[in-house]
Amino acid sequence: MLARISALILKLLGFSIIGEYPYDLKKVVLIAGPHTSYWDFPLGLLIRSAEKIDVKYVGKASLFKPPLGWIMKPLGGVPVDRSKRNNFVDQVVDIYKNREEFAVLFAPEGRRKKVEKFKTGFYFIAKGANIPILPIVFDIANKEIRWLDLVYPSDDAAKDLEKIESLYRGVVGFISENSFT
Repeated sequence: MLARISALILKLLGFSIIGEYPYDLKKVVLIAGPHTSYWDFPLGLLIRSAEKIDVKYVGKASLFKPPLGWIMKPLGGVPVDRSKRNNFVDQVVDIYKNREEFAVLFAPEGRRKKVEKFKTGFYFIAKGANIPILPIVFDIANKEIRWLDLVYPSDDAAKDLEKIESLYRGVVGFISENSFT
């Protein structure tokens, strides 16, 4: 029922979902962009619900303490220690290795402001866990959510990251001036 309501809300907002989520994958790193606004999070929740997929997000551990923590985990959050003493990539790779099924979404820009290059953590998490990356485009200008083809990390991270960045160049997010160019 919640999936139908979420799909209806997306439709009323004028969004269409193009492509298919790979339901047969047990483990995948998802990246969504452009990430330009706080509105990306509720849009992501609507998509997750409408598509009936169990996708998590990671957040710094301090966000999971009361009172905010009471909603972070039910919304799909997984706490990680983001202090300098702990390696974020290794922590998330360990989560993948210790679970039979796991999908987590990252904003490759790492923030809502305009950036010139993507952060690389998502890539090295996928590489370390030996799993594919699923790019999702939030094309706000055209009101399209696009599932793209899986990207399998190779031994050439620079080439792979350039390919991934090219998928998002010129796509307009909620705040167009923050979109990746």
